[in-house]
Amino acid sequence: MILLFIATWIGLTLAEKRTERHGIGKDDLNNITYYTLIAFIIGGRLSFVLQNMPAFIKSPLGIISINPDIFDPLGALAVAFIVAFVYGQRRKLLLWNTLDALTPYFAILAIGIGLSHLAAGTAFGMETDLAWGINLWNATRHPTQIYETLASILIFGLVWFQKQNPRPGILFLTYAALTSASALFIQAFRGDSTMIFNSLRQEQVIAWAALVVIFILFEYQLKEKA
Repeated sequence: MILLFIATWIGLTLAEKRTERHGIGKDDLNNITYYTLIAFIIGGRLSFVLQNMPAFIKSPLGIISINPDIFDPLGALAVAFIVAFVYGQRRKLLLWNTLDALTPYFAILAIGIGLSHLAAGTAFGMETDLAWGINLWNATRHPTQIYETLASILIFGLVWFQKQNPRPGILFLTYAALTSASALFIQAFRGDSTMIFNSLRQEQVIAWAALVVIFILFEYQLKEKA
């Protein structure tokens, strides 16, 4: 958790340095980030509680437990998206410009997530005999957390030093495409992937779907007038 807080601080600091080039004020950048983070945390907890209401009726104090497992990621994302959308609408923020302004924050946060996975031993890899395997959960495994962190660092470098494109959204879509592509590669070595249809990794299917949508949006934005 500490790593994620540090990543959030660094990401916002870097995003602030370039926010004006995207036509977004620093206050709006900070506000939409903090409101979304709060919504993500609260929304994830409430969504989990609502889905498991009988258990919490018997033990209501569990709602305020510090147990991180009492959390629904999809519910958290849904609530965070709603809050971000409402704030953006009220402040009349342009969607693509806002996403471009937040891209450095997203990129740094991804590095923090990779490091937090490494620290917690989550998102672990399959067993391997390779020399760079790490001992985790009573086996030598692919260091997928390190793969994830290194990929995120590389992606951050690519988007940070990318020349500014006059078409809004290209910076964010570039980041999204690179992140989805790296997920396709890294998921092949994960030992905790969710399998569907007995042979497909759910995370890779999602990444492929994301890439299709991203490339469609790329084409649309490139056709737009600068």
